[in-house]
Amino acid sequence: MKLYDVIVLTEDRYESPNDLNLYNLQVLLEDEYVVSALKDKGLKVERKSWSDPSVNWADTTCILFRSTWDYFDRFPEFSEWLDRVSDETILLNSKEIIYWNLDKHYLSDLENKGVNCVETYYLEKGRSVRLEDFLADLDIKNAIIKPCVSGAARHTYKLNSVTCADYNETINDLLQEEAFMVQPFQENIIKTGELSLIVMGGKYTHAVRKVAKQGDFRVQDDHGGVVLGYTPTEEEIQFAEKAVAACNERPLYARVDMIRDNANKLAIMELELIEPELFFRFYKPAADRLADVIAQRVQSVKSLTV
Repeated sequence: MKLYDVIVLTEDRYESPNDLNLYNLQVLLEDEYVVSALKDKGLKVERKSWSDPSVNWADTTCILFRSTWDYFDRFPEFSEWLDRVSDETILLNSKEIIYWNLDKHYLSDLENKGVNCVETYYLEKGRSVRLEDFLADLDIKNAIIKPCVSGAARHTYKLNSVTCADYNETINDLLQEEAFMVQPFQENIIKTGELSLIVMGGKYTHAVRKVAKQGDFRVQDDHGGVVLGYTPTEEEIQFAEKAVAACNERPLYARVDMIRDNANKLAIMELELIEPELFFRFYKPAADRLADVIAQRVQSVKSLTV
């Protein structure tokens, strides 16, 4: 008999933060929505840091990734932990989805399945590059460059045909350790922001619009961005659900980040399947929808072990 049906995963900073600032309170609130919704389904639930050495992960039926936002800074440790616990319990979303989604090369997979993504070029690990030549060959005047495995705008830079030479040394040093991606700068990031549509069990639940602060292009709230409620069009909903359906296996939850690209077509910026902020505070019933999907999974696992 398992001690828990679900452990909701966080990281050390957010397990029991001493500094209850607005950001930390927001993290705790979002996680609490999920914990409460799961408990309302009659499930035995606990919330733990993924890196807590005292936890026996075999004691839970499932673990649900929520606010594990330090994994890309501790990737070797996280990867070892992920491989180990995947043999002890069920990961939501699965290890296969996580490894696929960790690396932004997945955008090429989506394109190959007919899902329009922002135009993307890759600089593979170990390569040397002269950025001004690279952009000139592609006829790109303004670009974003960032690691293929990253988050929270880590090592994300906006370049143009004049300033890109200033980043050659930095990027070439980083390329010895990891691959990078280059995308033409998307003007609608500044004009209208980025849309995030949330999909649970393959179906749309709610959406937000993220807007960068004046003079910036990064929409994340830890870079001064603002999150607003948003009612998507039917076209946007269908596009989000199509993107999720194109995954190698259907994720239980997903956040589909999209814009209208420079050709004015809906395009995927990112498909967030690991630990996305799901903005339950904008639509609390989505936490209940997620709990429904997870409860069904837990019940199916229990029925197989009877």
